[in-house]
Amino acid sequence: MTVPNVSFEFFPPRSVEASFRLHDTVQALAPLQPEFVSVTYGAGGTTRRLTHEAVSAIHSTTELRVAAHLTCVDATRQETLAIAKSYAEAGVTDIVALRGDPPKGATRFEPHPDGFRDSCELISALKASGDFTIRVGAYPDRHPEAASDTSDVEWLKRKIDAGADGAITQFFFEAETFFRFRDACAAAGIDAPILPGILPIEHWANTKRFATRCGASIPGWLDDAFAHAIRDDREELLAIAVATELCSELIDGGVEHLHFYTLNKPHLTHDICHALGITQQAALENVA
Repeated sequence: MTVPNVSFEFFPPRSVEASFRLHDTVQALAPLQPEFVSVTYGAGGTTRRLTHEAVSAIHSTTELRVAAHLTCVDATRQETLAIAKSYAEAGVTDIVALRGDPPKGATRFEPHPDGFRDSCELISALKASGDFTIRVGAYPDRHPEAASDTSDVEWLKRKIDAGADGAITQFFFEAETFFRFRDACAAAGIDAPILPGILPIEHWANTKRFATRCGASIPGWLDDAFAHAIRDDREELLAIAVATELCSELIDGGVEHLHFYTLNKPHLTHDICHALGITQQAALENVA
């Protein structure tokens, strides 16, 4: 089996304890030589400063390529582009450009009166303002706000046409979900790389709630499997097996890069990578 490239997503810490956890997560996964790592932006722009601090810390203390998430939420165009400029000045030129989730308590996204109306406007402005590598979000399962079954492909096409260099998908549970989306994107003329997002399942009940909110389909067989695994105290073993099988099917289907949502807890991601042959030694051989 081909050993794929990988990337890892982290979220910014909100406490001293969480800062140590992020540091430990980065140190545990860095030897796997990820192509890049990314740091998320909280709903409603709530972690704007924390995201900047986390990106800066990883960039300045490691040799990892860091991508900073940037959204349109609760900021003017000038404020948003100033953040991007500060990243560029610090040597961070990878951006994950997103519309962003509504602030807490809001039911829908409302652009700032002087802000970007959607991710396409943000992408165009970033492309015009500097030499950024821009990745965007993509949705293999229908986004809860999508107007039709084809809307997610159409929106991704607009984002690529606006200047995005590639996309990272929301997590999904079956390889066929990604393959159908990839084929639909190709049919729509999208030739930019689309990285499948992989979420190691640490806690099934929480994962189901998250999946419901973001529109990810939950297979009945997977729900049944975790019900039995939880009863038998084998949830972690099942999580590793399920994610490893999913990744293996993706690799067999031609996927060359996997993006892991680590939740700042490295052990599951690390074990899955090792099961796929992604080890420190393999990473060093790939670099050589």
